[in-house]
Amino acid sequence: MTSSLYAVVDIETTGGMPKRDRITEIAIVLYNGRQIIDRFESLLNPERTIPWEITRITGITDDMVKDAPKFYEIARKIVELTSDAIFVAHNVRFDYQFIREEFASLGYSFHRPQLCTVVLSRKSFPGLRSYSLGNLIEHFGIEVENRHRAMDDVLATVNILDRALQQESGVVRARQLVAAGIRQSKTPVELSMDKIRQLPDDPGVYYFYNIYGHVIYVGKSVHIRKRVLQHFSGQDGKTDKFMARVADISFTLTGSELIAMLLESAEIKALQPEINKAQRSRENPYCIYSYTDDEGYIRYDWTKSGAKLGDSVRVLNQFSSKASARSKLLYISEQLTLCPGLCGIHEPGSGCFYYQTGSCLGACQKLEPPSSYNERAAQAMESLRRTFDENIVLVTQGRSDSEAGIIVIWEGHYKGFTFVDKSSLNSPVTNLIQSVEQVPFHPEYNLILRSWLENHPVQEEFLGQIRLLRI
Repeated sequence: MTSSLYAVVDIETTGGMPKRDRITEIAIVLYNGRQIIDRFESLLNPERTIPWEITRITGITDDMVKDAPKFYEIARKIVELTSDAIFVAHNVRFDYQFIREEFASLGYSFHRPQLCTVVLSRKSFPGLRSYSLGNLIEHFGIEVENRHRAMDDVLATVNILDRALQQESGVVRARQLVAAGIRQSKTPVELSMDKIRQLPDDPGVYYFYNIYGHVIYVGKSVHIRKRVLQHFSGQDGKTDKFMARVADISFTLTGSELIAMLLESAEIKALQPEINKAQRSRENPYCIYSYTDDEGYIRYDWTKSGAKLGDSVRVLNQFSSKASARSKLLYISEQLTLCPGLCGIHEPGSGCFYYQTGSCLGACQKLEPPSSYNERAAQAMESLRRTFDENIVLVTQGRSDSEAGIIVIWEGHYKGFTFVDKSSLNSPVTNLIQSVEQVPFHPEYNLILRSWLENHPVQEEFLGQIRLLRI
């Protein structure tokens, strides 16, 4: 019926987070599409306490696992059983990520083609009220002695897999789901699948090289390997041309998405990869600019960055949206009692609402002379050049559990990032700032940071004149 080998897996854990929790039990059944040919099960010592709620569900206690092997002691067995097999589980992402994380803690990469029996069941048995393992067991009348124990759940999963494979086109359906996950056929000739499989599924920046060793593309992702595979999954001539040019790949881990975005931007500016050139213009960025009008008043306004401006116009800063540019001008006009009509907030005229309320001294109606108005307007110049009004230190996830990323915003602009040991976070914040190597100014860095901070929650505290944000 089929020559595929399936390694059907189930694990029990101390919780639901692979980077925090550990495996307490594992079961693997090798199934060749017709019959079970091997099986393995073991309790595991998670090297931490099992929460009471988990014990209530699984029945696994601390006493049961205290003398059980640790993961590293059975790791080789897992490799042997799953080698050359399709990794199958009910909600495969959960089991696969936990096992992958355990291998990563040992310094090894674990990569297998995967098949999820939840997805397979939806396609094979449409119309059921639920595709949870419990409901499928009930629906098909599968006998299970100990629900939420690894071997019992694995055998139930094998039963469901077998039912799906025995259907007409069941094997083809399963193979299509596996192929959709790995997309092996679209990798470049010069770049082996093994090399792609060894890429990390962590945040970072990746580099594509041509046969001469030149960087032709720089990208970033929170899942490097997954993103790289996506590059080669297209079905058009553009993808084929791209594949033909790629001969090698490398990567740099960043620990967080934000540092990956900043590093990608810096690397593209430094390396000027030919494929990135067409992608470097951001859609509709806005800028604030300054000029002196015919009456001698210093004026500020905002527009799209690509707009043609006269030689006497000075572009002061760039913004990710018209709302943020306008908000900056409104804030400055209120702080320095500048006329909103001369700051791009509204069209100046005789019916100035702000003049009637006393927040404008009448420059828009020539009631305040340029000499006195420009004294205040000139003070706004430096503030408008600054993207940020505060000095900020952002603390992000590092490249390992013992490390933190540090991003510094100083005197209104992005200054750079670095990585430090988490113990260093208890030292004076000025030491953290001094550890960052400054990068040349470019408004795009500020756009990245401003947009990110506007759309992500942070934990905030103040250290003197410095705002510390933990991401």
